[in-house]
Amino acid sequence: MNNSNYMIYESDILWRRRHQSNMRILIYGAGVIGSLYAVLFSNAGYDVSIYARGYRLEKLRAKGLLYLENKKIKKARVKLCSKLSDTDIYDFIFLTVRNNQLKKALTELRTNKSKCIVTMVNNLFEYKELEKIAGKGRIIQAFPGAGGSITDDILDASLTPRFIQSTTFGEITGVKTKRSKYLAQIFKKSKIPYQEIRDMHKWQLCHLAMVIPIADAYYEARCPKEVGLEKDIMQRTAKRLRRNFILLKRDLGEISPWKLNVFIIVPVKISAFVLRILFKSSFGDKFMYRHSMKARDEMIRLRREFYGYVLR
Repeated sequence: MNNSNYMIYESDILWRRRHQSNMRILIYGAGVIGSLYAVLFSNAGYDVSIYARGYRLEKLRAKGLLYLENKKIKKARVKLCSKLSDTDIYDFIFLTVRNNQLKKALTELRTNKSKCIVTMVNNLFEYKELEKIAGKGRIIQAFPGAGGSITDDILDASLTPRFIQSTTFGEITGVKTKRSKYLAQIFKKSKIPYQEIRDMHKWQLCHLAMVIPIADAYYEARCPKEVGLEKDIMQRTAKRLRRNFILLKRDLGEISPWKLNVFIIVPVKISAFVLRILFKSSFGDKFMYRHSMKARDEMIRLRREFYGYVLR
């Protein structure tokens, strides 16, 4: 074995040892998604810190990160921080902020020496544009498969079922790397369903094509929580979903993941009927209604950006 290969091998072994013991993870953003992944990573044995500010930071300092599990309130083993120095280095930083906060967060992390930033954010930015802010080679694209809410400072959230949406990630280059393998190991050890794909930008466009009409349905309803009862809105939502995926298939050549072709293949009447059931379900309440109503400004902004992209 030559010296260069030995150094790579030795580095890999050292990384694996850290992975098994004291890997450091920073969750940048203490909302529903950030808090849930912090809990899951911590419960898997990782050294987890949460970067928070304002009201949420005050509550976390006063009470800790409280979460519901099997109808019991528990406290996660996490550290809190409100400042991040350039030499405070983490193996992975997970950005779980809103779309309009992404560039600001990356600007703040520009001089930090941590090498891997996982962006778990709804966005239409070209990732080369984001690399210009954070530094080339630092970003791993990802999207969470989770939902819920924080009520009375207690996290009530969970992962979405695997067959609906796993936590999805991929390198900007589309090539699997050593660090993407380690990221997969983190998710596996934390019992988080995941998938690694080649083109996260295409995947996120398709994701937005689905969630924007769903959010619009709530915003147009007389009573958002009961929108599943409004047949005209369900019909309109099914038509919008079909139109969005037809436009994306025309522009992208394919839909990612393939299963979303169902919105093109299935007749609108059947889609509308299924949507009525979905919107009235407990799944719809936890993973669709709560996020749509809490992140209304973000979804309206993403709606404008998405349709500006597909109708250009």
